[in-house]
Amino acid sequence: MGQTFNHDSFASHIIQSATALDTLYCVCSDELLLRNETVDSIRQACRDKGYNERTSLILDANGNWNAIQECTQSISLFGDLKILEITIPTGKPGKTGATALINLAAQVQKGEITDTIIVISLPKLDKTTAKTKWAQQLLAAATVVNIANIDRQQLPAWIKQRLKKQNQSVDDATLAWMTDKVEGNLFAAHQEILKLGLLYPEGQIQAEDIEKAILDVARYDVFSLSNAMLEGNGQRTVRMIQGLKAEGEALPLVLGVMTREIRTLYTLATARQQGENIAGLFRQLYIFPPRDKLIRQALERLSLRQLMGMIQHAHDIDRLFKGYPVNGRMDDAWEEITRLALKVVNPAIL
Repeated sequence: MGQTFNHDSFASHIIQSATALDTLYCVCSDELLLRNETVDSIRQACRDKGYNERTSLILDANGNWNAIQECTQSISLFGDLKILEITIPTGKPGKTGATALINLAAQVQKGEITDTIIVISLPKLDKTTAKTKWAQQLLAAATVVNIANIDRQQLPAWIKQRLKKQNQSVDDATLAWMTDKVEGNLFAAHQEILKLGLLYPEGQIQAEDIEKAILDVARYDVFSLSNAMLEGNGQRTVRMIQGLKAEGEALPLVLGVMTREIRTLYTLATARQQGENIAGLFRQLYIFPPRDKLIRQALERLSLRQLMGMIQHAHDIDRLFKGYPVNGRMDDAWEEITRLALKVVNPAIL
């Protein structure tokens, strides 16, 4: 009760729980694949210990929250131990749900639930939600598994480890190629890895075989584009802009995120030129690790004058999108967005 684990440490914990399971588990993550896998591991551990009756509830602010009480208080017809799985897709239970979760936490802490293991699955809680009464009391009563997102830097190692479970491997160049193809879509990455296990024998898989089997399932988003742009990765930046365009992403949204980053850099560069302590300004602008490292990298290669020009360039792209021609700019706003992003990547490019 009240313990907190990450994904890896919990896997060891659940295996070692030979004598008793906890009454309440909360699995929190925005990575749905890893969240589901963790819930699966708890479910299997419960079944191994005789919890054979399973009830699954999906609840939101308008859900039937009385069902929790009904499930925990009802007696099984066959005397089976029970598993109650509650999924809160939005992480926002609403007023009625909050009251139900507070009551559930109190019952668990008082030892009033004896024949049911409860597993609550929800997305990562934002700071505001984490401070609510229901969240604090629920997490204090539960064994909590917090699962972080798998970012691009971690993805090659994750793919390698998953292939190893199948007694398969690929060389580093192929691993990098696979990462590009499945970036941002962990479910698709998981499916492609399983497919390789079905198509090819154990051992090292050749690059040409991988290319035949792997689909281009990358899911592009504007925030990943922002990171690629700040870290100075031109090839990835261009690929992401092309992907966003192909997926029908709204150009104003892409431009808005890029402009926000450029204005942040401009604010920091101005303060630095005036001799201010930008470390304090980072906190004021809510720039925290790991994003602060990317911002600092961009600041090292961009001057205040260059950033001023980029703000004007962003303004010109906005006019192009609205149908107004701009001297010195191409007619295609997406082409100009690419040019602007590459200026952030390397101001010497254009």
